Amino acid sequence: MKKLLVVYAVMLCLFFLYVYDYSRSDKAGSAAGESGSPLVGNLSEKFVMVTFQSGIEYWKSGLKGFEDAAQLFNVSVEYRGAAHYDVHEQMTVLEQVIAKKPAGIAVSAIDSEALNPVIDKAYEQGIPIVLFDSDAPLSKASTYIGTNNMEAGSAAARQMAEFLDEKGETAVITQPRQYNQEERTEGFKQTIEQHYPKMKVYAVLDGKGDELTSKKEAAAILKKNPDIQGIFTTEANGASGVAQAVKAAGLEKKVHIIGFDKDKKTLDGIKDGTISATLGQDTWQMGYWSLHMLFYSNRHLKDTRSLPSSIDTGITIITKENVEAYYAND
Repeated sequence: MKKLLVVYAVMLCLFFLYVYDYSRSDKAGSAAGESGSPLVGNLSEKFVMVTFQSGIEYWKSGLKGFEDAAQLFNVSVEYRGAAHYDVHEQMTVLEQVIAKKPAGIAVSAIDSEALNPVIDKAYEQGIPIVLFDSDAPLSKASTYIGTNNMEAGSAAARQMAEFLDEKGETAVITQPRQYNQEERTEGFKQTIEQHYPKMKVYAVLDGKGDELTSKKEAAAILKKNPDIQGIFTTEANGASGVAQAVKAAGLEKKVHIIGFDKDKKTLDGIKDGTISATLGQDTWQMGYWSLHMLFYSNRHLKDTRSLPSSIDTGITIITKENVEAYYAND
């Protein structure tokens, strides 16, 4: 319900912007004739989505939302990204995109601080830029569109507490320096510390966004501390790797795994019982609303203070009870 209220509020805000801009364009007469309808762009307007680890399954739904919104406004889109989990590579890609002066850029920031000078460069050159999925809150990007990651981490902690009857040791496998991962980790830790005195976060480990690395980190921590009963992985590739490590250690029925996102390996793990739950994000909404914010920034809202500072696209907890529904939506 909270998520729907946020989305409805954004839609209402955009509706009034439509009406306001349309009335301005209508009064402008010949100016309106030159630019056409304020609600429709043209294919020469190109908006670019920039990610990292660009070939992974995770980005497909967000890109589809970006493309769907582009069709709505009759504009064109391009997908670019660093091939690897490499901040310098993403900076280079973003620099290349800025040099072509697109109509707007949507970026998922691999690092919450390192990309700020490049993001700010786009802003200073008058190129609309928004953040989606992973924020860089000190940058000059106008809007963040994505999950409330502190709340997501808190939801994972509450779900883990339910699995463990509110007692036992846990671990987190994450990606340090990536802002969304930091917030998920912090939300998980804070909730356990504040509400579950018989639970403990024993360790926070770097899985590097990689299935194999997550598997190795999980195997090492389980060997070091066989009392761990729950592992929370904060990104899409981690849960399947952790599940392999738990199985190899013979602890399948003793260690609960909570993952993140809706990739097929994670859903399969929930279905067969090796993964207890995952937190599903609405990545389509991230891409869809990113294009909306960029379109209006480029054509109608040069003063980006008129845009919302953030749009929460929400999460859903997926367990064995509802996992089948998410195969159809994937």
